[in-house]
Amino acid sequence: MSVYILGGAQSDFAKNWTRDNKGLFELMSETTLRALDEARLGAEAVEVIHIGNFAAELFCGQGLLGGMAAHIHPAFSGLPTSRHEAACASGSMAIFAASADIEAGRYGLAAVIGVELMRNVPGQVAAENLGAAAWAGREAQGARYLWPAMFSDLAEEYDQRYGLDPAHLAEISRINFDNARKNPNAQTRDWTFEPDSFSQDDEANPVIEGRMRKSDCGQVTDGAAVVFLASEDVAREYASARGLSLGDLPRIKGWGHTTAPLLLSSKLEESAGGEGYMFPWVRKAIADAYGRAGLSGPSELDAVETHDCFSVTEYMAIEHFGLAAPGEAWKAIEDGAVAPGGALPFNPSGGLIGLGHPVGATGVRMALDAALQTRGVAGDMQVDGARTVATFNVGGSTTASACLIIGT
Repeated sequence: MSVYILGGAQSDFAKNWTRDNKGLFELMSETTLRALDEARLGAEAVEVIHIGNFAAELFCGQGLLGGMAAHIHPAFSGLPTSRHEAACASGSMAIFAASADIEAGRYGLAAVIGVELMRNVPGQVAAENLGAAAWAGREAQGARYLWPAMFSDLAEEYDQRYGLDPAHLAEISRINFDNARKNPNAQTRDWTFEPDSFSQDDEANPVIEGRMRKSDCGQVTDGAAVVFLASEDVAREYASARGLSLGDLPRIKGWGHTTAPLLLSSKLEESAGGEGYMFPWVRKAIADAYGRAGLSGPSELDAVETHDCFSVTEYMAIEHFGLAAPGEAWKAIEDGAVAPGGALPFNPSGGLIGLGHPVGATGVRMALDAALQTRGVAGDMQVDGARTVATFNVGGSTTASACLIIGT
């Protein structure tokens, strides 16, 4: 059974909600109500709500977000709700669960809300909260910033296996920051950069941890994103009422989901000594999505929205999507394949580095951007002729891998 995306919305990722005397509920509520308007849906049409969120208990002292969602609109009171957590892939887990509800015939229209409020605490506290997605007490001991340290270790592993030029990581970041300038919701859309901002200069581009410099790191972000998923019958009725055909609506063509061991060291041991992919479970999630969508590989994609919590994460994804052989992502960077106008543009939205990364919202935001691209309504971010777009969302050190193929 096909699952269709009827529309949605995201919040302005540059907004600091605490400074505006607003909190988690306002972030969820305002984004969901705007999503209903953007999708031209009445709240009474929603039959079930799935929420992606990682750490509201740590950042806000708040659990039971489904009950909070019931306050968004009177029509939501009494609806079934569920919350889903897989660190930075929490939003994708909510999409998978909502899709399964629709495929099972339980419900015809689901609201998927991804949300994270993260800028209400000091940066060091935010870093410690996010560390809950690693194995507490066993990884990155002694590091001030756990995740930059962990992905620095990944960059070090790449360098040892294949060689790694920091200029290639810098180019990934530069492209994503440039793309973000075209995105009216991007956290960094108004940032300015100097010629040395992507260099190895310790003043212009300071080291955060190990090999990860300021330009390599994604943002700490407040944000929410909402999409509405529908069965074929509901989507057909929705399209007809709006003078559209069913084929005008994007649908989930394929998906892949894997879970690897929690420890980064265990993941790297699985692929050590071979010539294959650094992360076999990442590759499997992407390959499974290709297979379910009936695609042979990246040549049949028009764009990718991928997880770039750090530049090296996108470097890894370039290879695992099959755009370059293991250890050779640099070729796709040097020849411009992943840049705007390239063979397969990556992160036309700006990605996590440029657009921002409200953890529980990221997977939902990716799906929304993919849907907008395939409808041809992505504004200044539009990839010409985009009909099929992939998303790849990571939780932890690629512990959770989620891939969607979305298209019309």
